[in-house]
Amino acid sequence: MSTLRRRVFLKLLGAGAAASFVHRPLFDALASTEAPSDEFFIIIHQAGGWDVTLFADPRNESKGIVDPATTDLCATQAIAHWVDQPLGDGTTSFQLVQKGRCTYGPAIGQLLDLSDRLCVFNGIAMNTVSHPDGTYFSSTGRHLSGGRPVAASIDTLLASEFGTRQLLPLMSVGFPSTFIGQNLDARAMPLQVSNVTTVTKSITRARLYDTAADRNAVSALLAEESRELAKRAHIPDELAGFGFQYDALGQLLGEDAKALFDQTKLKAAHPAFNYTGTYQGSKVINASFAIEAIRRRLLRCVSFAMSGCDTHNANYRNHPMILQETFDMIATLVKEMDGITFDGSNHKLSDHVHILVVSEFCRTPQINLMSGRDHYPNNSALVISPRFRGDYQYGKTDAEQLLPLASGVFVDGSRAITPADLLATFLAAFRIDPRKYMRDGEVIQDVLR
Repeated sequence: MSTLRRRVFLKLLGAGAAASFVHRPLFDALASTEAPSDEFFIIIHQAGGWDVTLFADPRNESKGIVDPATTDLCATQAIAHWVDQPLGDGTTSFQLVQKGRCTYGPAIGQLLDLSDRLCVFNGIAMNTVSHPDGTYFSSTGRHLSGGRPVAASIDTLLASEFGTRQLLPLMSVGFPSTFIGQNLDARAMPLQVSNVTTVTKSITRARLYDTAADRNAVSALLAEESRELAKRAHIPDELAGFGFQYDALGQLLGEDAKALFDQTKLKAAHPAFNYTGTYQGSKVINASFAIEAIRRRLLRCVSFAMSGCDTHNANYRNHPMILQETFDMIATLVKEMDGITFDGSNHKLSDHVHILVVSEFCRTPQINLMSGRDHYPNNSALVISPRFRGDYQYGKTDAEQLLPLASGVFVDGSRAITPADLLATFLAAFRIDPRKYMRDGEVIQDVLR
């Protein structure tokens, strides 16, 4: 091996080889070595429990115990689709928003422009009103056990299936990501951070003792030796994996990569986002990062959380605006990807990026004595994906209590859908057998194209 080391090291330290390595386009080595796969994922958690009556499953009647959102309880001036609807009892609620075959509430915001691409799940039975339990139930399809998650989250499953040939299969920014289970590839373990900009500190290297060219040459030497050893190994996967990691390391430590974790540069790349929103402004940078990281093939899956909706008192006045800022961000995210071509093809980036948006539960249909809404064991979810039917709503709730109703016939009979059904269906849309990873959940064929 000493001869190999000398030969490769001298070759890599040649001026031409070193220069070509340093100036290769960002992540082209990564793209050239991975197995062909053109599916990417953005998973979003709207923290705090959103109010489905204001966007996905609207109610605007005084019926039963339902006391709808009124102009007395909500600050409506900035809500784009709020149109007053007198109820005849002295109160004023909102008109339902009809677009295509679906009905929405006024907080749907700019996402209404993309209604033909929305697949909405309503009447999801949560069977919990606990924030931690609902959060992990939404992302894993399993309730907590003893306060601990017991299954892998959907973003980890997707990374394990599609991202193991990438240096960073999954980055999780405040998302409830978990890595639990026997069938997961260790390379898919999520990189969990509180803010994308924190990564810059990890990939910044001092220049006191060596140069970028020196480090690139050493990394290339190690990559070459790993591949040589893999050729001789009985089980070559581990050593080949080392070679791949070393190949990509030089790209990750380069100046181009650092730009992906720079707020100023991300904002300049996508100025269409509202980075100054009152409620979600600090979180919107994650959407810009997701676009750039996926466009450059750095990441297979990006998951992140939006700021919370947990309002129990007079803060409910602002609840519609909290949601509208989230949906405006998602709409801008899709529109930005519509304007980016995929790998020089005629395809749009949005043709290859699949978005799932969840929350831990919803809010009560009735207003409490403090002009707020509390936790409620119902839920909705959004999917924007070419693999799912657009302009489509699946699932339902009852007319008065806003509780989930049976919406399909499953192996265990007629019942409401659960988070496990939603996650199993999302996996199946990409030809992944849910039973490989999940204990519960059945695939809902009606929502798939």
